[in-house]
Amino acid sequence: MKNIKPLGKLIAIGGNEDKGTYPNPRTKKKYYLNFFELGILKRVVLESGKEDPRIEVITTASMIPEEVAKIYVTSFAMLNCHQVGIMDIRTPEDALLPEYVERLRHADVVMMSGGNQSRLTQMFGGTEFLRVLKQRYHESPNFIIAGTSAGAMAMSQTMISGGSVPDALMKGAVKMSTGLGLLDNVVIDSHFVKRGRFGRLIEAVALHPKLVGIGLGEDTGVLITGGNQFEAVGSNLVVIMDGHKLEHNNASAARKGEAISIENMLLHVLVKGNVYDVSQREFYPNLKLLLQAVESDQLTTEQSANAPAPVPTDS
Repeated sequence: MKNIKPLGKLIAIGGNEDKGTYPNPRTKKKYYLNFFELGILKRVVLESGKEDPRIEVITTASMIPEEVAKIYVTSFAMLNCHQVGIMDIRTPEDALLPEYVERLRHADVVMMSGGNQSRLTQMFGGTEFLRVLKQRYHESPNFIIAGTSAGAMAMSQTMISGGSVPDALMKGAVKMSTGLGLLDNVVIDSHFVKRGRFGRLIEAVALHPKLVGIGLGEDTGVLITGGNQFEAVGSNLVVIMDGHKLEHNNASAARKGEAISIENMLLHVLVKGNVYDVSQREFYPNLKLLLQAVESDQLTTEQSANAPAPVPTDS
């Protein structure tokens, strides 16, 4: 499967959920999803190819699943999408129910809410549900898996599960674990700009330099096509960190708590419409230029393949 481009698409969103800090009574509880300014959500619906797609919302990662579910239903209704189901999966036993797998088989869009990304892997890891989700992503054209915040971070095989922002770049500050495995070439962080998670993602890439780090700003995401083409959507920034040209890198040798030293980390900043090809590790101002580059590469390859073999000459 890894060598074949998936036919479905992923939309990873940086999130903008205020989940509150409770049960602290002094904290004002405000639960909202500002990325629902309808720009990104409208793109989710558009990419499905249907005016009223069948949407299944997975609220597993959230601490407030009922409230989040209501917001999703209301927000999709504003886009005239009324076939919205809620997968209220809270235990590993829930994830094994055949009802949810059957609903997954008929969905056009699956949306994973924010919260705690480790809950998603704990509930779905090794299940038939995850197997069918991956199968549909690889085999069903226009099938969309979208995720915000935790739902975005869990898409990768290697996942950031937590970590201290103030202690970032001190060995061990970033906690890594296994994600859902929809992507095997990147590691994703969310709420990237507002929460100052640059150091966290740098450390993650230094520890796994074959991966590309994707830092998603709030109200911002990436549309991922073919598992490799990342198009920025939304109003904020997408930060790309590429460690494949690292020279000095003591991340593996440093002891826990020691500072990490890195040379030649590449960084790109994408805004709406910019594209990054992970397989080629190339930045493009827009999708048109990427497609032109792909077409040019294909033409060159075909010309080389069709070129006549050199005629041997007598020495």
